[in-house]
Amino acid sequence: MADAAQTGSREAVMSYRRFDAIAPGFAEEFAKFLGLRRAQASEDVFNAANAIVRDVRERGGEAVAAHTLRFDGVTVDPETLMAVGIDLFEAAERCNPDVREALDFAAKRIEAYHSHQKPADHNFKDKEGLELGWRWSAIDAVGLYVPGGRASYPSSVLMNALPARAAGVTRLAMTAPVPGGDLNPAVAYAAVRAGVTEFYPIGGAQAVAALAYGAGRLKPVDKIVGPGNAYVAAAKRIVFGDVGIDTIAGPSEITVVADNKNKPDWIAADLLSQAEHDPMAQSILITDDEAFAKKVFDIAREMIGKLGSQTVLDSWRYHAAAVIAPLSGAAAIVNQIAPEHVEIATDDPDAIAKDIRHSGAIFLGRWAPEALGDYVTGSNHVLPTSGAARFASGLSVLDFMKRTSIQRISEQGFNSLAGAAETLAEAEGLPAHRLSVSIRRGGS
Repeated sequence: MADAAQTGSREAVMSYRRFDAIAPGFAEEFAKFLGLRRAQASEDVFNAANAIVRDVRERGGEAVAAHTLRFDGVTVDPETLMAVGIDLFEAAERCNPDVREALDFAAKRIEAYHSHQKPADHNFKDKEGLELGWRWSAIDAVGLYVPGGRASYPSSVLMNALPARAAGVTRLAMTAPVPGGDLNPAVAYAAVRAGVTEFYPIGGAQAVAALAYGAGRLKPVDKIVGPGNAYVAAAKRIVFGDVGIDTIAGPSEITVVADNKNKPDWIAADLLSQAEHDPMAQSILITDDEAFAKKVFDIAREMIGKLGSQTVLDSWRYHAAAVIAPLSGAAAIVNQIAPEHVEIATDDPDAIAKDIRHSGAIFLGRWAPEALGDYVTGSNHVLPTSGAARFASGLSVLDFMKRTSIQRISEQGFNSLAGAAETLAEAEGLPAHRLSVSIRRGGS
């Protein structure tokens, strides 16, 4: 029998949260709803993570071993950071053959997609005779953080590691907590398939610090990627600047734009697909038919009962909504949300998609559920959340590369630029800058 809290939650999903886009005050009320999820990590979490990061910087492997024993109950050697009985390749051998085959299929598609993203070097000659351009090169070493528990996903290993490989990264060090000493065989197989060169059975803020500053035989990396809990996110904020990071990921999000020609159970299932990730996950339907929205939410309620997941229940109760709006205005609402994922299930999805500027990924058509993108379309599923699609993009090959500008300047080219450079140096009060130019003109 369900307890009182759960019963109350189930009653809460009997009705659905709806917004009328043409009603007065819609923008403000909807913004308030969206803002419910966008709180930063607490000061207590940040302080705890900061203390761990500082400890690892000061004591290295000894600190990592102590925190790993404390939080995961696993004993690791302070020098090697390895644990008895935990071996990446042995665990990979235990991966179910069907799962292995599916991971191979996904990996090939991810590799193919990201191979098209690799940028080209470029150079040109301008009218002053300067040769200008840029050259791309891969980051030397990348640290891949793989979470344990609820978010231990082999697909995320592929999505983070394979673009790095496509970029030309030669060293890929992976950390993953193994509470109780049990390493997920599918995660292990995905790591081996993706070409991980080092593995350490550690997690939490201590793993982030070890990747950033080194510990034992784990040498520092140049960039850290991969999702994690609030402590991992806080640690990534702390080490940023000493190393690069991908992003500070928040709970998953999906927005579905749909007309009443869709099967309501398909749309309900799509909305719930992200709700099961996290109690703070967000699911929003935009439709021009209120009766259709009611059907979708009624069916979703039935599905939630069958799924039996408290995570889905909590997510749906607090962070699901329907927006009733003319589809001609759907793109503007999507841009306000700036969601991680948006599906457009209409007769002409391109007519709406062309005006969407803020979304991590767009899925076009009635046969394009976001779940395919999580696994096998090949596009990356590491995407901006919490409104970050306003200024950020999903993970790509470019995240593992650096662009270096190149300038070749002849005497003729120098002479055409020198006067303006001297003037600007003098205006900024930088005499040594001016001298560096004037000395070549016989001046002082």
